[in-house]
Amino acid sequence: MKSSAPAHMWCSIILLLPSLLAGLQTTTARKNGIDIYSLTVDSQVSSRFAHTVVTSRVVNRADAAQEATFQLELPRKAFITNFSMVIDGVTYPGTVQDKAAAQEQYQAAVGRGESAGLVKTAGRQTEQFEVSVTVAPKAKITFELVYQELLRRRLGTYELLLKVKPQQLVKHLQMDIHIFEPQGIGFLETESTFMTQELADALTTSQNKTKAHIRFKPTLSQQQHSQNDQDTILDGNFIVRYDVDRSVSGGSIQIENGYFVHHFAPEDLPTMPKNVIFVIDKSGSMLGRKIQQTREALIKILNDLSPKDQFNLIVFNGKETQWRPSLVKASEENVKEATGYASKIEADGWTNINDAVLSAVELLDASNRAEKLSPGSVSLIILLTDGEPTQGETNPTTIQKNVQEAINNRYSLFCLGFGFNVHYPFLEKLAQDNGGLARRIYEDSDSALQLQDFYQEVANPLLSVVSFEYPSDAVEAVTQDNFRYHFKGSEMVVAGKLQAQGPDVLTAKINGQTHKQNITFQMEASVAQKEEEFQSPKYIYHNFMERLWAFLTINQQLEQMISASGAALKELESQALNLSLKYNFVTPLTYMVVTKPEGQEQFQAAGKPVDAGQGHFLKTHARRPQLPKQKGATLRTDPRLSVTGSIFRPAAFPGLPGPPGDPHFPVRFDSNNFRLYHLKRPDMPPFLDVSMPSATRDPVILSQAVAQSTKKKDAESATPAEPTHPAPTVVLPLPGSSVGQLCVDILRFHMPINLFEDPDQGLSVGGVYEKDGFSRIEVHIQESRLFVRASPEYVVVIRDQKSSQYKWKQTLFSDLRSLLIVMDKKGFLELSGPDRVTIGVMRISDSQKRLALLVSHAERFSNRTIGQLGQFYQDIIWDPPVGPDNTTRTLRVPGTEYPATRELKLDYREGLPAKKISCWTVKI
Repeated sequence: MKSSAPAHMWCSIILLLPSLLAGLQTTTARKNGIDIYSLTVDSQVSSRFAHTVVTSRVVNRADAAQEATFQLELPRKAFITNFSMVIDGVTYPGTVQDKAAAQEQYQAAVGRGESAGLVKTAGRQTEQFEVSVTVAPKAKITFELVYQELLRRRLGTYELLLKVKPQQLVKHLQMDIHIFEPQGIGFLETESTFMTQELADALTTSQNKTKAHIRFKPTLSQQQHSQNDQDTILDGNFIVRYDVDRSVSGGSIQIENGYFVHHFAPEDLPTMPKNVIFVIDKSGSMLGRKIQQTREALIKILNDLSPKDQFNLIVFNGKETQWRPSLVKASEENVKEATGYASKIEADGWTNINDAVLSAVELLDASNRAEKLSPGSVSLIILLTDGEPTQGETNPTTIQKNVQEAINNRYSLFCLGFGFNVHYPFLEKLAQDNGGLARRIYEDSDSALQLQDFYQEVANPLLSVVSFEYPSDAVEAVTQDNFRYHFKGSEMVVAGKLQAQGPDVLTAKINGQTHKQNITFQMEASVAQKEEEFQSPKYIYHNFMERLWAFLTINQQLEQMISASGAALKELESQALNLSLKYNFVTPLTYMVVTKPEGQEQFQAAGKPVDAGQGHFLKTHARRPQLPKQKGATLRTDPRLSVTGSIFRPAAFPGLPGPPGDPHFPVRFDSNNFRLYHLKRPDMPPFLDVSMPSATRDPVILSQAVAQSTKKKDAESATPAEPTHPAPTVVLPLPGSSVGQLCVDILRFHMPINLFEDPDQGLSVGGVYEKDGFSRIEVHIQESRLFVRASPEYVVVIRDQKSSQYKWKQTLFSDLRSLLIVMDKKGFLELSGPDRVTIGVMRISDSQKRLALLVSHAERFSNRTIGQLGQFYQDIIWDPPVGPDNTTRTLRVPGTEYPATRELKLDYREGLPAKKISCWTVKI
């Protein structure tokens, strides 16, 4: 029986690499009948292997049948291993089948009009699972889904992230995270984008040397916005970050139920010098924000080069241009010149990837012939492109062959695909064939940070030519045991089976090369002792190590399929399929077929979607299919336009508006929805779409469309503006002084200022001040390895070189144990901690785009504090007030004196609207 107005409920779980993210989401209001009365997530992490069970219990309180939908998102490298529904006591399990065998049923279901596919691509690195079922009146249903993943170490951290978005109050909502690391937990932190001080009471954390348990169990009242508000406050991310202790040997061997896993990540090694060539696409499709963000990231990356490194830049469109004829040392002078060059890179033209990469190889070859590559150095080529080859050699297969023959296993090629127009499978194979990896850079406001984070992952090579050796009579079926490089902050993982009659002690030898010498690490592990470690903890998912081995083996076989062909490809596919079926994993080679009650859609299957992110299942020589012709819009190919992005030149389309001196008409054509955008005016709507006639290709009509859109947008922007606020003074509490607080007006505009520097606190604060407030404030806290950069647009938090970006008024609650970072929906950011000075940053208004700096607990400043504001926390002396109203006096600090006047100022420490205070004021 179908409901006339179905209600929808879903639970969303998201797992992001290299982190684990589970998210819970429900859109059904209780009044529509479907009520989630219990929602639980249980994540058990054992030696980095995460086993997550999501259980949602639902009741249909309506008098008619309603439709309940269970929906989740998980990472592309996570494997679903079980799904079931229990309806009125009857269990409907999911079964994993060979995708090829289930394909006929799948196609038949699609032919009947049924929504047979349960998984689709969603988010940056996620897939979305969804299943719907009709629930009878008053009936209950339980959804349970299980998935597994190996957490990868990235920039020194493992992440476990749960996204919480129930969209209704849930009587029993509970998340439990159990972590067991026999190697020892080095640090443990939590972060949330929805947590408040009140809600934080529902969070408990317990930890000892090897175990941690984190529980989040909010009551109904804690979930509410207010006492009379039935909407939930839970809407955002909950993240757990941790790392393990690193022994002198750099790793550990764990053993459970006849299987072993060997984690290896030596840290205390000198960084190997790099020879790095950046190959940057500057074709027409990079115009606008892409090239701007590329310039920004490249400048930051160049400044991060070590003086021991050598580097060069190649920019390319239809032809390549080298910045220097050969590699140069990363000296201060060379880096300064290179950043100047990078800041002037402009985009236009076609895309010749073949010649650009081969030029980079030849640069390294020439330096090698001239003996300019130091022994023991690492040679890397980093390619960034947003499109596919359109000039010169354009056949991807031929390019891959050319590059592989040229590199010949001597250098590593890393490929960064910018956006979704890029031919990602082509880049994936290009990198795989040449000892590197491919990474998609998502076109978003944080694209520059994504580029910087990727570089940080490969910036510090510690070892090369790494191999793992185990006694042949002790182990078998070992996963990948040799690696080209080990980079700081990452981790190598090897797993295998122990032989039945093997020795009592498993030994391992790891060989590698540092900059100056060969090095060998030796380890051993007692099989009985290690087995015992995993038998006692009650919350550990037992027999996990065998599944970890299978998970790692399947993933490596899928990766090898990228470069394989012929009989080798068939053999790899057969091996991966057999393991997937044996361990009940939903992989790109299998489906999970979901059964339902009689009378409902009888075939639904969960499988890995094949898209641009999984190029090893696509033929890399296939070109992107042509877009269908749209009714009412005729688009022509012009040799003056790039294939992707369509950059319009003034000579081709005269009369179109553009800034003086701009060599291109600033327009982007979105081929996905046939719309034309003005790049210099991102606030404008598109002025060409499918509804416009074919005559829109006429330059006169295009010009008129641009002018009309600009005029309309300018008229709309003439509405009353948001009230402006006076330039904020900095209010400094002066504990222990005869004057309780000091107001400081800053008169140094457009230049960086050192505001505070306290070596005892390990705190430094700097900023750039404009006439109406700060345009940038930066806070560095040494102990927490934390750097925070606030601008009027975003807040960027960098921890151990890993960057996260947050929008203002996006809530944030990050507990770093010794430091708490909180941001609320009013646009107030605060960094505080026990015995710490509290630093606050506030965005004054949306329209002014300026920041205010706030300080409290200033009594914690030491008398060694310096800086333009820090000087007022040294030994200061106030002269007596003078003048007719005692409104002037002199403030003396060591080496300087300032005239001070009594003035009315605005104090933003309690938020907006600011409060008027009478304050002694100095100007600096």
